[in-house]
Amino acid sequence: MQDEGKGRAAKPGPGDIDTTKPSIARAYDVVLGGKDNYKVDRAVADQLRQTMPHIDDLAWLNREALGRTVRYLTAEAGIDQLIDLGAGLPTMENTHQVAQRHLPGARVVYVDNDPIVLAHGRALLQENDDTFVITADLRRPREILEHPDVRRLIDFSRPVAILLVGILHHLHDDEDPQGIVDAYMDAVPSGSHLVITAFCDVGEGAQALQDTFLSFLGTGRFRTAAEIESYFTGLELLEPGVVSLPHWRPDRPVRTDLKLYERLMAGGVGRKP
Repeated sequence: MQDEGKGRAAKPGPGDIDTTKPSIARAYDVVLGGKDNYKVDRAVADQLRQTMPHIDDLAWLNREALGRTVRYLTAEAGIDQLIDLGAGLPTMENTHQVAQRHLPGARVVYVDNDPIVLAHGRALLQENDDTFVITADLRRPREILEHPDVRRLIDFSRPVAILLVGILHHLHDDEDPQGIVDAYMDAVPSGSHLVITAFCDVGEGAQALQDTFLSFLGTGRFRTAAEIESYFTGLELLEPGVVSLPHWRPDRPVRTDLKLYERLMAGGVGRKP
């Protein structure tokens, strides 16, 4: 159900938002310092902080990496269509804001399975006809790729950027994350790009945080850098490859000897030949 006028997101129905169970999107909002969350989400964030005191800093490293990759996609690669899967709640420097600043008219579709993302996205996007939010499960690529609002905004005959930023670690191995990635990339033409950031198994320290995620959210599979790189099979993996987030085309000098929390997420960008 779409708002009248220029609203670019449908409103969730009564009771769609379950405030008794923690949400990935809302827990992420907590560690980013947001206010669109509930007591149950803040409790999860507190548990994560006990395990990894720098979890808030790690969340911002991921957010900054999103900004740098979107800037590359739009300002350098000229990609003017982006699908942000598992987008989470709107905060500072959202995908559409970065994209449209560097490439006016860029079109962005946000996808998240939490209806609260839809509710809060409405206000942000009231006057933006080039951006839309849908509630859908990224584990069902066909439903998203065939969604009428996605088809209305995205032209699949031209290059598209598929963003899976901070979300693939919430897919268990038996949910076939590789198959899901492949389904999206098979649907877009040559010149399209894939962006991935994910929790990285760097040994000691990563296991404790993974256990906390699994205990309190039920998801959070930390994968090795090699496993993350495998998602780019068949694509041209752009320099510097899959690396710890601070090392992906940084805006400022970065130490080589990163602290543990700075190594806990890795990512990269690939181009479809």
